[in-house]
Amino acid sequence: MDTKQYFFAVDLGATSGRTIIGSIENGQFELEEVTRFPNNLIEQGNHYYWDIYALYFEIIRGLKEVARRGVKLTSIGIDTWGVDFVFIGDDGAILRNPRAYRDPITFDAMDDYLKHVISRREVYDVTGIQLMNFNSLFQLYAMRREQNSALQMAKKILFMPDALSWMLTGNEVCEYTIASTSQMLDPRTKQLDERLLASVGLSRSKFGKMVNPGTVIGVLTDEVQRLTGLGPVPVIAVAGHDTGSAVAAVPAKNEKFAYLSSGTWSLMGIETKDAIINDLSYERNFTNEGGVEGTTRFLKNICGMWLYERCRLEWPEEVRKLSHPELQGQAMTVEPFRSLINPDDPMFAAPSSMIGAIQQYCRNSSQPVPETPAEICRCIFDSLALRYRQVFQWLQEFLDQPSGETERAPFKLDVLHIIGGGSLNKYLNQFTANSTGVTVLAGPQEGTAIGNIMLQAKAAGLVGDIWQMRQIIANSLQLVKYEPTDKQVWDQGYEKYLKIVNKQ
Repeated sequence: MDTKQYFFAVDLGATSGRTIIGSIENGQFELEEVTRFPNNLIEQGNHYYWDIYALYFEIIRGLKEVARRGVKLTSIGIDTWGVDFVFIGDDGAILRNPRAYRDPITFDAMDDYLKHVISRREVYDVTGIQLMNFNSLFQLYAMRREQNSALQMAKKILFMPDALSWMLTGNEVCEYTIASTSQMLDPRTKQLDERLLASVGLSRSKFGKMVNPGTVIGVLTDEVQRLTGLGPVPVIAVAGHDTGSAVAAVPAKNEKFAYLSSGTWSLMGIETKDAIINDLSYERNFTNEGGVEGTTRFLKNICGMWLYERCRLEWPEEVRKLSHPELQGQAMTVEPFRSLINPDDPMFAAPSSMIGAIQQYCRNSSQPVPETPAEICRCIFDSLALRYRQVFQWLQEFLDQPSGETERAPFKLDVLHIIGGGSLNKYLNQFTANSTGVTVLAGPQEGTAIGNIMLQAKAAGLVGDIWQMRQIIANSLQLVKYEPTDKQVWDQGYEKYLKIVNKQ
């Protein structure tokens, strides 16, 4: 008789999603992908939307497949990208497909809010969240400004993973890690801030009960049980923000690590006991997001492989047919540091042509303009690695500061863990090691799904705490190590990078 416990992870990103079965036995875990599907951004009426019903359909499809295989699930957990949300009406129905964070309505909303409602510094001092135009606070402000009918009629507002869990269970919660991305949560109280809510015409009652990762939300409704063929399987609030689940899966040995969640976005940070909110974190626009077991993910968002992905869509078909290693291998033949950009310049947020934006940046900064796919790819990789170095050095500076009320002893970061899909990019991983000057450990690729499953296992009592989770992950994987080389060359490249970005 099979005595293993099986956990079902729903891992949704901004371009694709998947469902995965995971199990833990003898101190190691196993994963098996069940389904994979696109998450399409819908453009209509000059707005961008997510298809919440399509995502629900895919979750049901994955659960049906699990039932067909005869797998007995212990629990289900859902993680997604941050900041976006769903409106629920008085009749218990979704009022409209949710807006996507890249919706043009947010482009000027943040500046307008910070000028006319609450100041930039006040908002940051309350939330400790990196000020970005698509954060939930500014989305809601923009919707209120346009007299959005769904907002006006909403009885409840649920963040994306909470909305999908509600569709499965009928229970409304507000999971802590996903709420922390909203720019409406105070990391000191770990609650939504009443003043910020009131500034966009909302009250705390519009949101579900705040719960921490590992909380049981409820069991599958009778309807979902009928649709899937499963019984009353519990749905667990994992770290609903995908980065929260991913960081929980970092196979670190101790606290002296930084992480880089590498994908469409790159998120580089450290794990701390308390939020770091001070003049320097404000100046450098760092964020404090909720982690598991009461930790804080102190990090900075970096525009990661979004640059490369958008360029790839624009290249001719013969280029798009090349595998990633083939195209990236061609880029390695190009002169290093020939053209550099600041990946986080606003002109790269949502340009009509990413190739055109990169070329214009280089013209504006009097650099050679990259023309070929190899030249553009090399520009992106060089620039990302150098940006990673800048942010990594900033993280070390924060750790070197007096600990103050957090009672944290300073320490040196001695390893950078790269997790997510970008952990397979051997060229960028080596560049990152060269640029930062520290050992890079790459893996796991499926960090988010692994963290999701581990948090379900913790809720089931199979693991004790985050460090036991990380030990199991380390025992189950073969990480790829990258040691820094070419220090002098990369030091010179960094000097050039700083001169360019500081002039812009």
